[in-house]
Formats: sequence, structure tokens, C-alpha cells
Amino acid sequence: MATPSAVPERPECTQLADLSRILLNPARSRQYSEGASCRGHDFIAPLDADGHIDPELRPKYRADRRVRRVWQGEEDEVGCLVHKLGGTELARWVFDYNSDEDNHDEAGYTFGAHRFSSCEYVSISGQDRKLHPLRGGAVDAVLLSVGLVNCCALELKP
Repeated sequence: MATPSAVPERPECTQLADLSRILLNPARSRQYSEGASCRGHDFIAPLDADGHIDPELRPKYRADRRVRRVWQGEEDEVGCLVHKLGGTELARWVFDYNSDEDNHDEAGYTFGAHRFSSCEYVSISGQDRKLHPLRGGAVDAVLLSVGLVNCCALELKP
């Protein structure tokens, strides 16, 4: 009698303390009269209790601050949420899709001061260097799952 093959265990979802997953979609604008749910930025950042990016946790989660840019009709871009010097804040948060080139960055307009929550509005300076309004679609605790690891190109550490 043949023995049944082992059934692979389903990986459990694990909450990563201090990290939030933020989904931003284009808000209503001249370009998108109803907004655009088929485009957006899905990123991971440490947020404090008020929904602001937590500067104290920034160094601890340097490798985990990932972003995925989803734009209908284009390939997804995966990068990092990076804190860079310069700008009106003397430091700025950018979505960096290619660390070798600055022209692929999308800079968050005063991200350090913004509160991230559902339905809140923020702006980014896109790859075209124009400001684009975005609306928070969801802000949730990060659950580490195979889907999140794959879509944001995260590396699992032992």
C-alpha cells in the first residue's frame, strides 16, 4: 500500500510589529475625474499611533520599507521607501525604484508631516515631476504572507 505524500503546510500569516501597509490611489483630478482604483502605490512603512511615519523606527525597518507601483497597462515597479536629504523639509521620503538613478524617484510631498489613513489625501511628485493627488485606500497592519513577500520583493530573514 502506498503511503500518502506529505501535504505542504500552509504558511501562517504573521503580523510585523510597528509596520503598516498603505495603499494610495490617484484621487479625483482633471486626469481622473472619478479617481483611479486600477492604479496606485502599495507600500510598507512604520507608522506611529497617529498615522505618521515614525522617525524613531525608520532605521530599524530600513530593509522592510517597500513599495509596489501598480499602473494599469504598465509593468509593476518594486522599490523602496527611502528617506533622502534635501527638499523643503530638508529631508524627504521618496519611492525609489532604481537606486542608481534619481529620475525614477517619486517624492512624497511633506510625507513626514502627513497622516496616513483611509480617505486622507497626500501628494507625490511623479516621475513626470508634477504633483499628483493621492487618496488613502487602506492602512492596515502588515501581515507577512507569501503574497506580500512576492509582490513587494521582500526577503525572509531567519
